Amino acid sequence: MQENMILQEAQQLHRVSDRLDSLATQYSPVSEALITISGTVRNTATLLEVLVATKMARFSGADLENV
Repeated sequence: MQENMILQEAQQLHRVSDRLDSLATQYSPVSEALITISGTVRNTATLLEVLVATKMARFSGADLENV
């Protein structure tokens, strides 16, 4: 399913964000920038997950409040 592929990409983005957070603690000269980028990547991953959840619910006829 395409939804699973998108969710796998979202999981990979979460892992990238985690690695960037880890690097931020190791490289103080660029830590602020890495944390900012990490947050952006994490937000993108979350948006992908929400997109999949809402589209799946819409196509399956499910009520979004119960998802």
